[in-house]
Amino acid sequence: MTDVQMHDEPANAAQQKVIEAVRSAQGAKAVTTDARDIAPWLNDWRGRFHGRSPAILSPDTTAGVAQAIRLASQYAVPLVPQGGNTSMVGGATPTPDGSALILSLRRMNRIRSIDPAAGLAVVEAGVILADLHAAVAAQGMRFPLTLGSRGSATIGGLASTNAGGTQVLRFGTMRGLVAGVEAVLPSGDIHDGLAALKKDNRGYDLDHLLIGAEGTLGVITAVTLRLYPAVAQRAVAWVGLADPEAALTLLRRLERATDAIESFEIVPGDSLALVLQHIAGTRAPLAGRHAWHVLIEATTSDPAIESPASLLERLLAPAIADGLVADATIAASEAQAEAFWRIRDSLSEAERASGPAVQHDISVPVATMPRFMIEAAAAAEARFPGTHATAFGHLGDGNVHFHVRAPVGTDPAHWYAGDAPLVTRFVHDLVVAAGGSISAEHGIGQMKRAELERLSSPARLASLRAIKAGLDPQGIMNPGKLVAPLHGLAETPRAP
Repeated sequence: MTDVQMHDEPANAAQQKVIEAVRSAQGAKAVTTDARDIAPWLNDWRGRFHGRSPAILSPDTTAGVAQAIRLASQYAVPLVPQGGNTSMVGGATPTPDGSALILSLRRMNRIRSIDPAAGLAVVEAGVILADLHAAVAAQGMRFPLTLGSRGSATIGGLASTNAGGTQVLRFGTMRGLVAGVEAVLPSGDIHDGLAALKKDNRGYDLDHLLIGAEGTLGVITAVTLRLYPAVAQRAVAWVGLADPEAALTLLRRLERATDAIESFEIVPGDSLALVLQHIAGTRAPLAGRHAWHVLIEATTSDPAIESPASLLERLLAPAIADGLVADATIAASEAQAEAFWRIRDSLSEAERASGPAVQHDISVPVATMPRFMIEAAAAAEARFPGTHATAFGHLGDGNVHFHVRAPVGTDPAHWYAGDAPLVTRFVHDLVVAAGGSISAEHGIGQMKRAELERLSSPARLASLRAIKAGLDPQGIMNPGKLVAPLHGLAETPRAP
């Protein structure tokens, strides 16, 4: 925490009017101005981006959010929506100039309803993912989106960034799991789209426009989520094999044989070695060394059918027999299954412990991903001697985390200021050449905005800017994120 972050940030006249009006209408809990309380929310999760803000506004109702946004619109005060502040791209960090107020959704933390029969839950934006998991499990249901930050990530943030996670292979991203959206638009008007309509042809789909918009078009206050029956049994297997091509061949075999495969995560051998070196209590799942590994999870909600463990054993046996798989083991207990997943969830942490690196959350067509993983890594290492490139993650949906580690002994500050941007530009060029996306599940935020503008087609960029200008003409919603505003946006407050 820097000295600047601990200093009081004086509010300007317009900000002060918003602060006072919210405090007067919604009470002391709705406004935080103490620098010590604000400080933890001024930095992104990775510690790469730092902002300033004189206050956090924390309404606890949709009407309260609407009032805060109406005031911000009236006085042309920018707002930075924030949930659990777990963005990987600086998407919830306020601007460095202190011009924006933070709009926290953390007090909007109610689960309004759970309907197991309909398979739906209405959940406010500030509900923590792990708390939702527990609440629906108590009613025999599940919400099938899981990620490492589930203990702090909020539902509103997950919807606003169209989060993915480890179960996309079977259930899709957050967009596919949201059946309805309630949000407050930059005007302060409330969009009530919570009804889970299967058919609705009233023009543009505002719900889907808000999902993945990263708070730049409005603030999601609640969502209707799709639920599924709780898992009755699961099995987790760890597989050693030769290369990503073998992994994809195995995945295709499994997909043809069953719809029970929920996760299929690829892990290079050197990344596993980093986990074993830096993460206490971890151990290799397989004897011997393997160039690549795959973590597979199969589940069922019906205990009367073949168990997932028996299923995986039956399907992996011929793959071992014909040499596609070198070795495999199926977790013998829940504890061992969790130990396997801990390895996967610790990959980024182990990498950070090993030294500076640049991370890229990218996707390319699934069929070409194995070749891309090998060829792009070789190209990056050749272009930047001494670096080491690896890719891991969600092979089944074409999304991997492509990381390039700095040469041993590199000064982190020098690396991030000098070489890292060049590495990122190089990797992103490879991704675009392969027909892929520079952001598969983490969003654009502020970290990738310049690259989005550099690499997007004129049609995409013009459309993004036009949508932003149409819904947020003053440019007050999450400034500096996702897309640069058009020139000439209003800078003066509207008359009260």
